[in-house]
Amino acid sequence: MFWLYFALKSIFAIDLSIFMCKLIIYFQKKGGGLFMGTEKCSTGIQGLDEILHGGLIPQGAYLVRGGPGSGKTTLGLHFLADGIKLGQSALFISLEEPESAICSNAASCGFNLDKMNFLDLSPTSDFFAEVKSYDIFSPAEVEREPLTSRIISEIERLKPNRVFVDPMTQFRYFASEVFQYRRQVLSFIRFLKEKGATVLFSSENSSEAPDEDLQFLSDGIICLDNSVGFRRICVTKFRGSNFLSGWHSMRITNHGVRIAPRLIPEEHMKSFSPEIIGSGIPELDEQLNGGLERGTTTIISGPTGVGKTTLGLQFMKEAAGRGERSVVFTFEEEPEIMLRRAESVHISAKAMIDKGTLEIIKIEPLKITADEFALLVREQVEKYKTRIVMLDSVSGYSLTVQGENMAAQLHALCKYLQNMGVATLLATETNSIVGDFVVTDVGFSYLGDNIIFLRYIEIEGQLRKAIGVLKKRLSDFEKNLREFEISKYGIKVGKPLSNLRGILTGTPTFDESRKV
Repeated sequence: MFWLYFALKSIFAIDLSIFMCKLIIYFQKKGGGLFMGTEKCSTGIQGLDEILHGGLIPQGAYLVRGGPGSGKTTLGLHFLADGIKLGQSALFISLEEPESAICSNAASCGFNLDKMNFLDLSPTSDFFAEVKSYDIFSPAEVEREPLTSRIISEIERLKPNRVFVDPMTQFRYFASEVFQYRRQVLSFIRFLKEKGATVLFSSENSSEAPDEDLQFLSDGIICLDNSVGFRRICVTKFRGSNFLSGWHSMRITNHGVRIAPRLIPEEHMKSFSPEIIGSGIPELDEQLNGGLERGTTTIISGPTGVGKTTLGLQFMKEAAGRGERSVVFTFEEEPEIMLRRAESVHISAKAMIDKGTLEIIKIEPLKITADEFALLVREQVEKYKTRIVMLDSVSGYSLTVQGENMAAQLHALCKYLQNMGVATLLATETNSIVGDFVVTDVGFSYLGDNIIFLRYIEIEGQLRKAIGVLKKRLSDFEKNLREFEISKYGIKVGKPLSNLRGILTGTPTFDESRKV
């Protein structure tokens, strides 16, 4: 690898550190490349493959552990079904659940098991009548030899590329003591791997049947959990490859398992030009020294009904004229209501949607996790080339975090959008209509490269609005406040309110020493 770095550096006479870092990440995700030379084996679940940087290493043995109903069997079915799609031989070895029950549950998740091979070693109804055999011999002595023979015979016959054993902990009951069990499992795993199979096996960890020994014997460990109100998945061990650590959101649907990997902004980079995005309103662009820069995060702050959403849509309207696509994620307002309001103020949102330059997506905050939402944003950016993303509002987004650090989740999302050259708009609501000035009641203003604030002000008994710029990281900006008005003709930004003082209090007074 290093010889390649110095060779390229000598040829092009430039520092190629960034290029080489990206090259390393690329080959790691591909399963080794220059480092390992191994093409990875897909799990059949896109999100899990992303966590594993491409999938499983072939001819490895991987433990899937979790409590009852956590999704172990469904994950195993994905793994086998993916192999069948590739023309491989797949074998499901069931030691607990009968084949009929597995097929019934698989059908509810949309799996087609016509080409899947089953070795059903689960106890039959005849077992109860034959239990008297154990009056003389232990279960290990009665069952072990026939069980082993059936497995060997089926493996030799099918020569499977992929094997799922569900659950491996059942072998414990066929061994007379722990040492024999460990040797039996290790020998079984080696047998399957030597036959060319990639193995997935499950366990149900409990005080009666602990799986610590299986964790040591496996090449990788995938943990499933559904004890915190939603499903999640975590990889804790993966020999021979890097992986994405930590817990990730998981959901079981009518189409099987869906995984939303935790967003790591550093793994997503895109070259872009830091050009200015104008609003189409000369006075506002004057306040912003031309507009907003691509790849920046803008906080639009203000009380309810002051015009935060409308202001965001104004930037999107101007972007649509350039043929750029924008998306609004609304957590509170229905898209139909937002459309009607936009049309009433001369923003042709319906036409923008018809042309594909705008999409409004309603998010039910209590039905989605932060990881799942981040995946939706990624899809809009990477698949549909969205250039402006608006969260309306941050308080609604906070409900998706479900006990996690909201600031950390929002920081990761904004950083990702920044790396992808997307302009991010965060609408945040302040509780005070008038009175002491605050940017946000949530306390994340540090995330904003730009801060635009809207205020209600009272002038001679009349309720009016003002707009100002508090922060702009990449350039200078106008320090004056201007009157802000929304009418049926659109947004109007007036001249600087130079004849008023105390505007941020909400009840300004006229400065007679200055002209209007």
